Amino acid sequence: MQTDIQDSQAANNSLAETDNPALAKIYHRMISGEEYCCVDPELLRFRAKQQGLNRKANLDPDGHIPPGLLPNLAPNAMICTPFFVSYGINLQLASGVFINTNATLQDNAPIIIGANSMLGPNVQCYTATHPLEAAPRIAGLETARAIHIGERVWIGGGAIILPGVHIGDEAVVAAGSVVTKDVPAGTLVAGNPARVKRSLK
Repeated sequence: MQTDIQDSQAANNSLAETDNPALAKIYHRMISGEEYCCVDPELLRFRAKQQGLNRKANLDPDGHIPPGLLPNLAPNAMICTPFFVSYGINLQLASGVFINTNATLQDNAPIIIGANSMLGPNVQCYTATHPLEAAPRIAGLETARAIHIGERVWIGGGAIILPGVHIGDEAVVAAGSVVTKDVPAGTLVAGNPARVKRSLK
């Protein structure tokens, strides 16, 4: 379940420099926070390829991660199977990160998790959001906003992290919380929506 880390920018550039300019263009729009079409044919094909690798990882009895799925894991980061990603290449796990079973990591935009942070079972991180108006939503338009989780953070089981959220270093998110706003460093948040309960400093 472990693989050498690669520079995240290099991983993104490797797709941006693909010989498929149509894919590179829509992918760049997606990770840059611009509106894009999630049912674009080139993006659909690429996502299907990555999710095929995801299924392969989840079916491997030893939890081996196939090359190309999660290129941005530090050598001693660990993610337990089963887990579910949209693309995998936009997930960045620093040294000592531990992600328990059944995580959903919708990495349409980057999900960046700092060193020695822990995610409990069934944690969900969503970067994509859809228009409130029905017509553009049905047409497949969406935007994606990166999620940043700091160092030494603990996110309890079943917590949901919504698009664009930043969680500060050494924060704790109580199990089952729905995090809609940024979490200050060194605080405990809980509830739906999650609110600061107390300082941990």
